[in-house]
This record gives sequence, C-alpha cells and structure tokens, in this order.
Amino acid sequence: MSETATTLSLNRGAKPVIAYCLFDFANSAFTTIVVTFVFATYFAQAVAITPEVGVGQWSLAMSAAGIVIAILSPFAGAIADQTGRRKAWIFVLSVMCVAATAALWLVRPDPQDTRLALALVVIATIGFEMGMLFYNSLLPTIVPPERIGRLSGWAWGVGYMGGLVALMIALFGLVQASPAPFGLGGIPAGPVRATSVLVALWFVVFATPLFLFVREPRHAPFVKGAIVTRGLRQVADSIAHARKHRNVFRYLIAGMIYSDAVSTIFTLGGVYAGVTFGLKTDQIILLGIALNVTAGAGAFLGGWADDRLGPKRTISLSLIALIVTASATVLAQTVTQFWIAALCMSTFFGPVQAASRTLMARLAPEDIRTEMFGLFALSGKVTAFVGPAVVGWVTLATGSTRIGMATVVIFLLIGLLLLRRVKES
Repeated sequence: MSETATTLSLNRGAKPVIAYCLFDFANSAFTTIVVTFVFATYFAQAVAITPEVGVGQWSLAMSAAGIVIAILSPFAGAIADQTGRRKAWIFVLSVMCVAATAALWLVRPDPQDTRLALALVVIATIGFEMGMLFYNSLLPTIVPPERIGRLSGWAWGVGYMGGLVALMIALFGLVQASPAPFGLGGIPAGPVRATSVLVALWFVVFATPLFLFVREPRHAPFVKGAIVTRGLRQVADSIAHARKHRNVFRYLIAGMIYSDAVSTIFTLGGVYAGVTFGLKTDQIILLGIALNVTAGAGAFLGGWADDRLGPKRTISLSLIALIVTASATVLAQTVTQFWIAALCMSTFFGPVQAASRTLMARLAPEDIRTEMFGLFALSGKVTAFVGPAVVGWVTLATGSTRIGMATVVIFLLIGLLLLRRVKES
C-alpha cells in the first residue's frame, strides 16, 4: 500500500476534514490583521519615524522574509515529498509564527521599537509561509484524489471567513470598545497592540484540531544531507522539464510576475491606505472587511467566467481590470474615490488566482502535471520578495507612497503582455 493510501485509511470520517479547514480558519487572522490591515498600518503611522519611511521599511521587511522563504522552499518540498513528515514541521513553524506574533505586543508607538517590530514580523511571516507549504502538501492525505479540489475550496472559503470574523472581533472587541477591555485604555496604543495577542490566541485555538485529528503513519529516520541534495535535484529536474515544454515555461514566467503584483497589493494595501489617506485603525479594519466581501464575490463570479470564457481569457480580462482599478486607486485624491477604486480592484483578485490554477492544469502535460504544479507553487514564492522590495525602495527614494505603489501597475502590465504569448490548449 502506498503512503498516500495508508494515510487516507487513517484519516477516515469528517473530523480530519473539519480539522484541515479549521487550520485555514486559524491562520487567516495573521494575514488579515498583522500583515495587511492592522499592525502594518500601526507600524507605519505610530512606530516608524515617518509614515513614508514606515511603508518603505515594512515593504523591505516583507521582501526579506520572501527571500528566506524562496531559499528554503525547495528543501521544505523535498522533506514533505520524501519523508512524509508534515505535522511535526507544521507544529514547529506554527509555534514560531504564534510566538513572534504574540511578541508584537511589546512594540510601543516609539521609533526605538522599529527594529524589534520588523524582526518579529519577518520571523512570524517566515513561520507562517513555510508552515503553509507543509500544510498544502498535507491535502492529498486527507481525501482521495477526486475530492481534493472540493476540500481545497472548502478550506479557502473557511479561511476567508476566519479572516473576516477575526477582523470584526478586533474592531468591535478591541479597537472601538468603550471602555477598552482588560485595562488596555491606559496603555499607549493598547487596543491596537492587543490585536497581535488576539491573532496568536486565535491561531492556537483553531489550529489545534489539525494536530489532534489528522493522523500520519510512522516513518523511518531520514538523512538530512540527503534531503538537501534531493531537494536541489528535484527543483533542477522540474525546471528542466518545464523548459522542454516552452508553452508551460512561458506561462510560469508570466504567472510569476503578475502573481507577485497581486501579492504585493494584498500585503501593502492596508498600510498604503492608512498612510496616504490618514485612515485610523477602525477605518482600516472596516476597509479590510469590505475588501474581503468583494473579493469573495469576485472569486465566485470568476469561476463562472472561467467556465464560460476559458482561464486565459479570464486572467487577461481580470489583469486589464486590475491595471485600470489599481491605477485609479493610486491616483485617487479623496477617501471616497479610494474606497470605490479599491473595492472594484479587489473584485478581480479571485478570478486571477483561481483561473491561474485552472490554466496550469490545462497546459501541463498529464505525465508531469503534479511536478509542474509544484514548480508553479514554488515560482510564486521565489519572486514574492521582488514586488515589496521595489515598492519599498521607490517609496524611500521618492518619499511618496503613491509613486511606490504605482510600480505594481508595471508588474501587472508585464505579466499581461507575457501571458499573450501563452497558447491555451
């Protein structure tokens, strides 16, 4: 019996499925509250020496985390593929993320805490992203192949709800609460800093079922040096196979560039809104809630468009819409204009991401499809640091968050132009 079949026999019933989905529910609070909407804005507005410098520093911190993740990802994939050990790594990396996130409570509204804040958020982001690599590779061990897509969709939807609920608790339970609970009102920026503790507790509570109800078979010890060698060989072989199929290779390059742009908007959108328009924390959280709703609606409509128009056309039209709406967002002069442009822009995130997976499934030859999906996932991590780095450098060089964020439009345009050369089978 194969390893996957053995593990599937251990994970029968509804509990492993629910536990898997709840892990997405758990970790979505980190991306929405810490990385995108609340703590990023707090850092730029209250911790950094100036808001513009704060945006640049936060962007470069995300870029630094991305570089580490890109370096370690091939070895993480090799460990998951060749040892079958996933839960132990998920646990260690989740603890790393939770501990660093909880420690963000120590970051005072004082420029002296800038280095502490950036160091902690880099550590937390590395733990989160590396843990997600092992978590994603756990998917085929939970359900049989014919149900993988369904479970993936369920987990994505549950994760979306997790981020939404966590944002609402942060808004009404901490930031807007009057009086502030737990004596936070007497602590400088207490309610906002406490959102990091909320995220840490949220992660622990809802991630626990994964470790209780998802089972793995016992594995023999592995040689660390062999894993490193195999990891490098595995990545090299995948790239060599992709280059033999030029159409797939062209798509990987195009997807790598426009996905980096979309990821950068996700990561820096909240801090950009706070710094450029002076939005307060509660306003940023409301923006995050609204963007999650429109992004979810866009994902639903994107699935319909994918079936009707095909994935390449869906991606192309969505990228054109993102170029227009992202430009409008950067050029917006009032808060109302910004809200309208940002809500329209978020509608097209889902179609791009969902149709990208569909297009890869259509382009990749059947005999190396799994391998190409692995390379597709890896390519998204390898360049994830480029967009934030460019935004950070340009913002620090010009002193303008608008000019810095405008560079994202260039990435979207390059990705669209490269996608035109891809032939949809």
